[in-house]
Amino acid sequence: MIEALASLSAFDKAALSRATTAPAASAGLSAAPGLTGAAPAGSPADFGEIMAQFASGVRTSLRTGEAAAIAGIQGKATAQQVVEAVMSAEQSLQTAVAIRDKVVSAYLELSRMAI
Repeated sequence: MIEALASLSAFDKAALSRATTAPAASAGLSAAPGLTGAAPAGSPADFGEIMAQFASGVRTSLRTGEAAAIAGIQGKATAQQVVEAVMSAEQSLQTAVAIRDKVVSAYLELSRMAI
């Protein structure tokens, strides 16, 4: 799975090139600047940059969850640490899928509008 994440789309590569700050460790909605309340100074103002940072955070969370699972198999991590990391990764992935579904739904709605 890590190999699959390493070869993400051009969207991911754009996220890395446009990111001005390091992504948060957790990829929840509060971790992406601009998604809750007013954006602090120095945060990206472009929707694409916000989504790119969010995608980068999700990728980091998934990698952390997978690394914790591997460490658990090797006996280097406790079961609680593995469960917490995997649950965080699962929540991040579910959030990303929900956002993707909303974006696709909005696009389809716009494409049906009469011009």
